[in-house]
Amino acid sequence: MVHTAFDSLELLNGCPTKIDAVESYGSNLLVACADGSLRIYGPESSTSSADRSPPSDRHSKTLELKREPYVLERTVNGFSRKPMLAMEVLGSRELLLSLSESISFHKLPNLETLAVITKAKGANAYSWDDRRGFLCFARQKRVCIFRHDGGRGFVEVKEFGVPDTVKSMSWCGENICLGIRREYTILNATNGALSEVFPSGRIAPPLVVSLPSGELLLGKDNIGVLVDQNGKLLQEGRICWSEAPAVVVIQKPYATALLQRHIEIRSLRVPYPLIQTVVLRDVRLIHQGNNAVIVALNNSIHGLFPVPIGAQIVQLTASGNFEEALALCKLLPPEDSNLRASKEQSIHIRYAHYLFENGSYEEAMDHFVASQVEITYVLSLYPSIVIPKSSMVSGPEKFLDMSGEVYLSRASSGMSDDMDTSSPSPTLEYDETSALESKKMSHNTLMALVKFLQKKRNSVIGKAAAEGTEEVISDAVGHSHESNRSKRSNKGRVNMPLDSGAREMALILDTALLQALLLTSQSTPALDLLKSLNYCDVKICEEILKNGNHYLCLLELYKWNSMHREALKLLHKLVNESKSDQKFKPEMIIEYLKPLCGPDPMLVLEFSMHVLERCPSQTIDLFLTGNIPADLVNSYLKQHAPKMQAMYLELMLSMNENGISGNLQNEMVQIYLSEVLDWYNDLIAEKKWDEKSYTASRKKLLSALEGISGYNPEILLKRLPPNALYEERAILSGKMNQHELALSIYVHKLHVPSLALSYCDKLYEAGLHQQQTTKTNIYLTLLQIYLNPKKTIKNIEKRIANLVSSSSSSPSPKVGWTSVKTKAKGLGKKIADIEGAEDSRISPSETDSGKSDGDDFGEEVVSNIMLDEVLDVLGQRWDRVNGSHALKLLPKETKLHNLLPFLGPLLRKTSEAHRNFSVIKRLRECQNLQTKDELYSQRKVDVKITGESMCSLCNKKIGTSVFAVYPNGNTIVHFVCFRDSQNMKATGRGSSLRRR
Repeated sequence: MVHTAFDSLELLNGCPTKIDAVESYGSNLLVACADGSLRIYGPESSTSSADRSPPSDRHSKTLELKREPYVLERTVNGFSRKPMLAMEVLGSRELLLSLSESISFHKLPNLETLAVITKAKGANAYSWDDRRGFLCFARQKRVCIFRHDGGRGFVEVKEFGVPDTVKSMSWCGENICLGIRREYTILNATNGALSEVFPSGRIAPPLVVSLPSGELLLGKDNIGVLVDQNGKLLQEGRICWSEAPAVVVIQKPYATALLQRHIEIRSLRVPYPLIQTVVLRDVRLIHQGNNAVIVALNNSIHGLFPVPIGAQIVQLTASGNFEEALALCKLLPPEDSNLRASKEQSIHIRYAHYLFENGSYEEAMDHFVASQVEITYVLSLYPSIVIPKSSMVSGPEKFLDMSGEVYLSRASSGMSDDMDTSSPSPTLEYDETSALESKKMSHNTLMALVKFLQKKRNSVIGKAAAEGTEEVISDAVGHSHESNRSKRSNKGRVNMPLDSGAREMALILDTALLQALLLTSQSTPALDLLKSLNYCDVKICEEILKNGNHYLCLLELYKWNSMHREALKLLHKLVNESKSDQKFKPEMIIEYLKPLCGPDPMLVLEFSMHVLERCPSQTIDLFLTGNIPADLVNSYLKQHAPKMQAMYLELMLSMNENGISGNLQNEMVQIYLSEVLDWYNDLIAEKKWDEKSYTASRKKLLSALEGISGYNPEILLKRLPPNALYEERAILSGKMNQHELALSIYVHKLHVPSLALSYCDKLYEAGLHQQQTTKTNIYLTLLQIYLNPKKTIKNIEKRIANLVSSSSSSPSPKVGWTSVKTKAKGLGKKIADIEGAEDSRISPSETDSGKSDGDDFGEEVVSNIMLDEVLDVLGQRWDRVNGSHALKLLPKETKLHNLLPFLGPLLRKTSEAHRNFSVIKRLRECQNLQTKDELYSQRKVDVKITGESMCSLCNKKIGTSVFAVYPNGNTIVHFVCFRDSQNMKATGRGSSLRRR
């Protein structure tokens, strides 16, 4: 026997005749005897009163059987003619249903006969549906259905035939379950259709029992099978009795079965365990009373009274049957909700300790979760888990049952029958203690702890986050209750005190969870924990992660708590130490720095220098994509990594030329120029300089000078050597609109006329887009340079000398992005304007007989004017040069034959233009004649005036008045009306002009 669920008490003894049936009504017992009489017994305490009240009054006072002897109150002789088979009190209708010779209904409590169903004569089984007031009974091979009409009669509803005599029956919803022969069938109460369920067995007859839930318990020998209302088997299992029961009575939460030698009580909860066995001899029947199971013997009656739920819970808990105890807790009345919660919590905790000590760690944690015990209580079972110091409950001694029971401590989790806490035995061996601690820190125990903490985490983190949000809102609107409250956000909680219970509990939970995950080698979940919202204690977790070499987790811990400098230092160290295995790559530093570009650009620049040389392109891409101010990056690179400065500026320029300032463009050109000057000085020292030599740096410099426009050309010109780098000087002169000087350098210093012509073409094409009127002067300037080389060379040398002297008198500008803030100061004042030179005729005999004035800047000997180059320019660009101006510049000795490539296409174009204009003139004359002819034809239109002709303006007849006709020929108006309308239009137009 597991525990005592029912107390057996003898209610009646010494009945004069054999008992056939028994039922309870209120506190009375209705006993049907073999002699056909109905004996009514009442409690001894009620019947011993001197002034005995009527039975009806006594019934109204109590509705339950009492735990005391019963005495005879009344005998109704001749109640039945034949032995009584069954009786049932219909409490909702105050009727007594009896099955004997037929089915009779008596009014309670006076036992007045209400109805007798004569058609039920010979019936051997019945079932009553109290909800609908339907009665079904079986007679021979017929099943009849009657309905109570609410008064004194019953109305027959249906009658169906069945294959054989019905042994047992019960309503199942709208249908009826029948036990026929050796099988069970479902009878459709609407159309009489039968559907088989399964055989009933070979030993015992069919037994159909209705459960309070609406399901059915069908007997199959010693097995009770559970089915739903449609006869389908349920998956909850089967009730296995010791032997085949004769009767089964349901007294929730137990099923009581009458066996041959005893009464067996089993739980209705899976796996339907045996609860209690009651041994009584010669039991004839058992019946469900209003508050007890009535057991009828031949001449006596016993009552099986349920033990109070609270007492059963104590029994089960003391004996270690925690599952049954928890199931009974749910049956406590709703008004005892506090007591129920207290007992459930107590049982869950004791059960959890029991399971934990016996190795069922996960199940133990499930019960700790169900008990809603605080996290610190469970963590006290794990001494190796380090948790932050807390004011929270840390020991199990604070968990008390409402009944005064103390929960077990972690050192004494063995269960005692009286649920008292026993202290640890002082004689406990040291090796036993160490073995216990070792077991508690095993892998399985830690895995159970991980699951426990994960189940608790969502609610704890949610409360902590909600409190943080409320605090932020309160601070934002100025309703903070504590002026010295330390503000704390979800991130960056390093060394900040906690001020709420929820966040303190979240701190303990996450710190313990991280340790448990690491101890069970679950690095990936630990990493995921640190990547998301967490409240891990930084100091404790940092030490643990360092000792365990969990560097990835440590990086995430630093990152989540905004300890970026510590994280980057660690990452830099790891990258340097893992150059061989490449476990930590420089790219990891770059990835870490990407989110920090906006909040902390200086930190990004500081630590990007560590990987700039190893990953230059990725690092510079970080600067570009991170939107770090370009001037700041350039300044930092110039100071710490000057070799990478040019590469950064190149990438910036390639992405968007207009996206970088003129300072940065000037800085990049200065860097290129410095590299070229260093290269030039080296070659000069070796006496290997050649103006036509090009290196990668010089090509970049030339490309930059041509392609970008944000630099200061005047500063760059001062840095150029006076007798070298003429191509760079020409480009810079062109940027300063000193086109004559640029062309002179191309022609007389570089001796590359093609570059001079290309230069003119660029200016000409640019002038087309800018609609310049002087766009052809540049070609004339080039012609003058070709035709007057001596003067041009002197002019070049003079300008270079002036520039060198001005740069030597003033301090040379520093190379840097800050130096370009100095504005250029009118270099054009020092340069003579030769575009306004007089158009003098140059004779081929005029030659330069001496050297140039600037001997320090090179020697140029010109023997003749460059007439061939002039003729080439005129022949190739005849359509861009003003022919008359060009002819004025040419020497008069120039042969006309040499001008054919220039004059030929020019004259053809002029003749073609003259012809085109002549054609256009004739076309316009023809168009003018056509227009005049159309005008004359419109004026010849006839207008017919009749007596019905109306004025379109005043809507009066025209008559013989002077009229006017509109050009369309259909609109006729009085001339006076037309004149008035014109005057009105003129007046309105004038007023509108005055308003404007």
